[in-house]
Amino acid sequence: MGIWVFAEEISGAPSPGSLELVSKARDFGDVSVFYVGAGSDEAWAALGDHGATAVSHLDTGSTLPSGPAAAALAELVGDASVVLFGMGNTDRDVAGRLAAKLGKPVVANVLDLSVDGAVSVKSEILGGTKAVTTEITTDGPAIVVTRPKAFTASPSGGTAPAVTTVASPDSGRAGAAAITEQHSEDSDGPSLEAADVVVSGGRGLGGAEKFEMMDELAALLGGAVGGTRAVVDAGWVPYSYQVGQTGKTVKPSVYIACGVSGAMQHLVGMKGSNTIIAINKDPEAPIFSVSDLGIVGDLHEVVPQLIEALKARA
Repeated sequence: MGIWVFAEEISGAPSPGSLELVSKARDFGDVSVFYVGAGSDEAWAALGDHGATAVSHLDTGSTLPSGPAAAALAELVGDASVVLFGMGNTDRDVAGRLAAKLGKPVVANVLDLSVDGAVSVKSEILGGTKAVTTEITTDGPAIVVTRPKAFTASPSGGTAPAVTTVASPDSGRAGAAAITEQHSEDSDGPSLEAADVVVSGGRGLGGAEKFEMMDELAALLGGAVGGTRAVVDAGWVPYSYQVGQTGKTVKPSVYIACGVSGAMQHLVGMKGSNTIIAINKDPEAPIFSVSDLGIVGDLHEVVPQLIEALKARA
């Protein structure tokens, strides 16, 4: 019996989500990592530092990784108790393919788990309004997909793991798809998921041009800009800004919600922030139910004053 974690290489390193999972998995014993990407000594050191004891490495080159990865992983995890995946696109694709190959169910949107004989997981349903606990009783590995930021990536000072190269298996037509071109989004500040401060705008801003205020405030605080589903649907900002159930999950030290009403879809993605500051002219806005500090007022008056105060301090 063992714990496996799926890890995809992002920008030459293990994905941040995979390091969160390895950190959690080490609570239950030895951790084996299935790593997809070019690999490097630095990547192995990072995995070992977070608790991985063994790495099975698959480099699919220019081939789309999901098909070969699922085929190879299916041959390795037969006696495992659980296989953990994050919410990345490749993670979810491989999890679904693995479930089909092994004939096992997938439990998704998991916020916590325990492995004590049976695998038990905690998740939320109905837009985050209800918490449920599910015990997975199937024989063989439980396939679990976890929410971003459910766990904290915490180095443990572990040594570099043993690394085994995995040959790319024959995955049929699934292995015929190739990556022909890649694009990276330019960013002047920290990524939304990694930012210590997030300034998020909602429909209360009134228009796309008003996001310039969000950009300026975030820059002064060294943070990133986010948005609600409503402003993304309206075309004010791209999808990469979206915070919420169908967007990104963030857990910054400070989350500033400007003109955000607080729909449940949005709250699911940010309610774990350490300190939540809400600015809204509606005193009954649901966002105030989760905020640590609430300012009832017109954001078009409050935010410029906040910007000027920060400039004066600088």
